[in-house]
Amino acid sequence: MKQEEIIALMKREVVPAIGCTEPMCVALCVAYATETLGRRPEQITVRLSANILKNAMGVGIPGTGMVGLPIAIALGALIGKSEYQLQVLHDCTPQAVAEGKELMAKGAIRIELEKKACDNLYVDVLCQAEGHSAQAVIAHEHTRLVYLCLDDKVITDERGCLQDGGETGTADKLSLREVFDFAMQTPLELLEFINEARTLNEKAAQEALKGNYGHELGKTLSRPLGKGIMGDSIFSHILSTTSCACDARMAGAMIPVMSNSGSGNQGIAATLPVVVFAQENHNTEEELTRALVLSHLTAIYIKQSLGRLSALCGCVVASTGSSCGITYLMGGNYEQVVYSVKNMIANLAGMVCDGAKPSCALKVSSGVSTAVLIAMLAIQNKYVTNVEGLIEDDVDRCILNLTRVGAKGMEETDRTVLDIMTHKAPAGEV
Repeated sequence: MKQEEIIALMKREVVPAIGCTEPMCVALCVAYATETLGRRPEQITVRLSANILKNAMGVGIPGTGMVGLPIAIALGALIGKSEYQLQVLHDCTPQAVAEGKELMAKGAIRIELEKKACDNLYVDVLCQAEGHSAQAVIAHEHTRLVYLCLDDKVITDERGCLQDGGETGTADKLSLREVFDFAMQTPLELLEFINEARTLNEKAAQEALKGNYGHELGKTLSRPLGKGIMGDSIFSHILSTTSCACDARMAGAMIPVMSNSGSGNQGIAATLPVVVFAQENHNTEEELTRALVLSHLTAIYIKQSLGRLSALCGCVVASTGSSCGITYLMGGNYEQVVYSVKNMIANLAGMVCDGAKPSCALKVSSGVSTAVLIAMLAIQNKYVTNVEGLIEDDVDRCILNLTRVGAKGMEETDRTVLDIMTHKAPAGEV
């Protein structure tokens, strides 16, 4: 790929988002339909792919103090602005939340599973009022509007390009060698945009220390108990800072984070371990910028073949990126970055995604702790060989092996997880 194409790819995939991206994607689709309808909906029917449903059930919705899809849908209709994209609920107020609760109480919101969705990422919204209806469909990417219709008038229809598993037909192709060379050789001034990820995600981590978010993993690690067990080290600081940002985001803090490939947690995990290590290792600003590009672009590269939503936990992908970035900051070369990727795949392949939720901070912490350990091995030229598991000599084939397991091999796992999540016994029952 050409330099300008890679930059465009990164700017498309590394974007700010408020809250978990799946409910925000649904709220965005509702906002599109509502704006097209031109009036407040009286009835909203939302049909979702299983992966969207799985990742939107258990997360806090920013500014509401509530969990789950109904309030996100209601607010998407009441105050959502499509121009804000994944910050669609930026203008949320207590009054809007109260009105959203009223809309929910009227039974105006209906949520259904779309069993025949053309893509793992699929949202279909129908808004109705005063004898009129508007339909909007987002698919394949969290902000990609593929269909828009008012009554019988079709405004946009790009659904045909999603018939083959959601691929656009113009999928960007990379190799790890290209990723590394781009990060190392591109003029620094062209890479400065990535530093916004540092700014936003550090603020999210700081926000977690001010409040009580989620399971407070990051806060716990930064307290005397955590320091007593984990130590007061670069390693423990990486874990606490990264977990803090995840705690705040998944619990519904009204603060943007920089996402990666449609996931805020992936953006956090690809950013903060690299930032903390660089700061405490006294790397230069240029080294940090290049390390962040290497981390984020590696994650994007892996996600190209894995898909945006899968049964494989996204922290595996993002942590692989951050391990590459940390390896470089340790003084590593391309071959040692390759060792990082191989070691990460050998270790974390198969970690199950059981939906977006506050406890994602635990998985993020597991991923980034492994990323640091792997970087330490890689810099010493220690790596898993091609006689072991998913690993081959060719690092790009290793990545394809990982994504094959995550995208194809774990399909039944994904269905089983969703079935368990949607058929839990009421609280207190066994």
